This record gives sequence, structure tokens and C-alpha cells, in this order.
Amino acid sequence: MKPVRAVPLWWVLLLVSRLGATRKGPPEEASFYYGTFPLGFSWGAGSSAFQTEGAWDQDGKGPSIWDAFTHSGKGKVLGDETADVACDGYYKVQEDVVLLRELHVNHYRFSLSWPRLLPTGIRADKVNKRGVKFYSDFIDALLKSNITPIVTLHHWDLPQLLQVKYGGWQNVSMANYFRDYADLCFEAFGDRVKHWITFSDPRTMAEKGYETGHHAPGLQLHGTGLYKAAHHIIKAHAQAWHSYNSTWRGKQQGLVGISLNCDWGEPMDINSPKDIEAAERYLQFCLGWFANPIYAGDYPQVMKDRIGKKSAEQGLDMSRLPVFSLQEKSYIKGTSDFLGLGHFTTRYITERNYPSRQGPSYHNDRDLVELVDPNWPDLGSTWPQSVPWGFRRLLHFAQTQYGNPPIYVTENGASQKLHCTQLCDEWRIQYLKGYINEMLKAIKDGVNIKGYTSWSLLDKFEWEKGYSDRYGFYYVEFNNRNKPRYPKASVQYYKKIITANGFPNRREVESWYLKALETCAINNQMLAAEPLLSHMQMVTEIVVPTVCTLCILISAVLLMLLLQSQS
Repeated sequence: MKPVRAVPLWWVLLLVSRLGATRKGPPEEASFYYGTFPLGFSWGAGSSAFQTEGAWDQDGKGPSIWDAFTHSGKGKVLGDETADVACDGYYKVQEDVVLLRELHVNHYRFSLSWPRLLPTGIRADKVNKRGVKFYSDFIDALLKSNITPIVTLHHWDLPQLLQVKYGGWQNVSMANYFRDYADLCFEAFGDRVKHWITFSDPRTMAEKGYETGHHAPGLQLHGTGLYKAAHHIIKAHAQAWHSYNSTWRGKQQGLVGISLNCDWGEPMDINSPKDIEAAERYLQFCLGWFANPIYAGDYPQVMKDRIGKKSAEQGLDMSRLPVFSLQEKSYIKGTSDFLGLGHFTTRYITERNYPSRQGPSYHNDRDLVELVDPNWPDLGSTWPQSVPWGFRRLLHFAQTQYGNPPIYVTENGASQKLHCTQLCDEWRIQYLKGYINEMLKAIKDGVNIKGYTSWSLLDKFEWEKGYSDRYGFYYVEFNNRNKPRYPKASVQYYKKIITANGFPNRREVESWYLKALETCAINNQMLAAEPLLSHMQMVTEIVVPTVCTLCILISAVLLMLLLQSQS
């Protein structure tokens, strides 16, 4: 008789935390929790440099791997779009700070562009002083408006020269170059920045950049490249943390963490031990891949076992998953002052074995299938579906797996894929309401959540999807060269949540919804007038100066004729 494998402890805890809720969840109002967040809870919005700044070759900035990727013209980005201008954020700092004030946020999460600060990626080569001044002025503008900067050092835009010369994150030397870059940032901005994030969603950076090739640098090193890239990213993170800890923490008193994105994995069949194991495996290959080395010193055992076994079956002498030395394990363990957690949606998970003969790949290594429930609310996009209850479960998982660390929710939001200019984003309001409420429940359960960053402040360049997906609180008219911003209904709603620090009572929360829809109707009228305003602007900027120039020329000709006739 085969021994029964015990259900993981975290799963038992999650079952207890359900408090009788069904898989589909009870009616919304029956399960909704009215209450407020702890005093000092920090509310914010986020963005990243490459997605918003534009000015890709201005003021001494060097090229990034994403500049090279989007400029290749090989259909890698929907519509062959680029982020050369994006939201024009480099030239609209003051305007965007006004939007943040309007939103009433406590913090703003943004990233620094490594190639804007170090054009070649290497500090010893050259520091771009104009880049340093740009971010220094931006940080000062935030602080002047009582907005705390939460700064990400690297959000996917690696300097292109590091990719060309060293192979990017395939090369362990990136860890040293990243530490030098981090030290520059700590030195230049650390007197004012007290919350640092080393990497944003490194799993996607490794998987799509070095496995599928859907992201820059566009490599398809199946089953090997992503694990090697992740290995070096983890080492780079640890080096930056240790540098801050030994050199800067005493003077600056800041915090350094990492931001890891993961959807929740729910077993398809809650009574199937195989599905339960597959769901845990999904989470370990997603979140544990980076979090486990940082909090426990090594990769999750299930990753080591699965990848090692499949590597041997594929005739390899060594596992495709790199190995940390004992010294490296000790060096990496404990290198996070907080856990940044990004989350968007949920997947049902079921077991499926992929034969090793199919070849090495991250997909096959996991031996599972991801499914969605057709009854989950559709936001007009293929991703994400709105499944708020999965958020609470992921927060519990992080709490129990990693020793109840301080958690900052660093990304959470919904995109709109429908090609329209609708500012009355009721679906985003419902998404915000549901997900933030599940976060409040998790806090009441004892999860140590310090802040929440909604993704994102603006509509922006969405990587391989170009400008087709819109995550912003503010609609950006990309077809207008001035890139004007217009508030969506969700601005009013999120502002009310921030002001009330939660959901005080049913009547008040319902009034927020109605007020937000009233406001967006007015904003829609403004947006509808945009083509006329653009036309008038064109007349002002082009036609009027042209007519004036002609008038001057005609006057000059007439004057010459008059003088000639008199002589």
C-alpha cells in the first residue's frame, strides 16, 4: 500500500482561512468586509521608466535592450510600436506630479533607467550627469508634494551595450555591474529615497527574455537561458542589498527589497492530491523561484527535484537549474527588508506530465496546465480575469512560506483591451474594490501588509502589446503629439478609498461609485472634443505662423516696390 502524502501545511491554513466560502465565492455584498486599513498604511500608484519616459536618445541616454528590440522592425511588438516617445514623461514631470497630487497618493513607485544614468551600463565608463539631475529633480518634486518615492533600480531596460558585449543576464559579470549601478543610485538619491526595489518581476524578465523570446533581448534558450539569467539576477540582488547594508544603511536608514509577481494557483480539484501538489508546484516555480533563495537560501526543493530529474532523462550530466555554493546560499539568504508582491489574477491548476523527450523548457519542467473559469468576469482583455479571492490566498501563502515578512503590494491592476476611449471604467472600479477588499481581509487575518501600489498611473507602452492594453488611471491620447492625460472614473473612486483609508460603510462606498460615474461623463465630453482641439492647435501652431510669414514677405515686397517707384 502506497503511503499517503500529507497535504502541505500552507494549504491547510488556506482552507481554514476560507471561513466557509465556496470556490465561486458568495454573493459580493455578503462577503464584502467594511472596515479601514491600519494607521500609516501607504497608498500609491506605479509606472516604469521605459514604458512612460520616452526621450530614448535625449540628454546623453544610452540605448537599452528594449530600444534595440522595438527598433528591429521584425514584428516583435504589436503594430511595430516603439517607446521612443511613449507618454513623453521625461518632459512632463511637473504635470504628472500634479496628477499624483490629484489622486491623493502617499507614494509613487517608479523605476530609474539604467542606460539614462550609465549610457554603457558601466559606471567606470561614464556617468550621465543630466540623467542624474533629471531623477534628482523628479524626486525633489515628489517630496515637495509630500509623496514618498519608492524607487525600482531595474525594470527590464538593460543597457544594450551590456547585452552586446557580455550577453546580458547570461553572464555572471552583470551582478558586479548592477552593484556598481546600485551604488551610484544609493549615493546620488539615497539621502531622499528610503524605499528601494532592486528588480521588478524578474521571473517575466527571465522567462520572456531568455525562454520564449517575446521580450528583449528576444532569445530562445529553451530550458536553460531563463534559469541562468535568474541565477545571476538573484546574485545581483544580493550584492546590491549587501552593499546598501554595509555602506549606506547607517547613514540613510532606508529599506531594500525585491518585487516578485505571481498569479494565484488554485487546484482544479480540491480533493485531488495531484492537483494540490501541482498548484503548490506552480507557486514554487513562480514565486518561490526567487523568494526561496532570498528567504531560505536556496531554490525550492520541488524545482531542484523536477528539473534535475528531467535533465538526467534528457542525457545531461548536470541539472539545467544552476547550483548555489554553500557560501552563496549564506550570502543570499536574508537579503530583503520587505517583500514586494505583484499580483493580477488567478489560474486553476491541474497535473499534466510532459515527457522529457519533448525537450527542455520551463513549461514542461512544471508538469501542469493553467486553466481559467469562463464564469470569471471579463474585463475586455484576454488577461487578467478578475478573481479577487485569489489575492487573499496568495498573501497568506507569502506570509506562511517566508516567515511573515513586511509586504508591499507593488503591482495590482487591470487592463482594458477594447479599442475605445471610454473613460467610465466601471470594470476597473469593480476590480479595485474587490482586490483591495481581499487585501483588507488578509490584514485582518494577520498578514503584515504595509502598502499598496495600483498599476498604473498612466496608460503606457505595454511591452510586446504596444499601446493596445491600457492599465492607467489616466487615459493618454497617444495620437496627439502632446500626449494629453484625461482622468478615468477610477481616479475618483481610488481617491475616495485613499481618503477614507478603506471602506467605512456600505452607503458611503456606494455613493463613491455613483459620483465617479458622474465625473467621468464630463471627462468623456472633454475627450470627445480632443480632435477639434488638436485641429485648432494645428491651426495655431502651423497655419497662423505660415500666414504671418507670408504677410511679412508680401509687406517686404510691397515696400521694395514702393521705394523703387519713388526713386
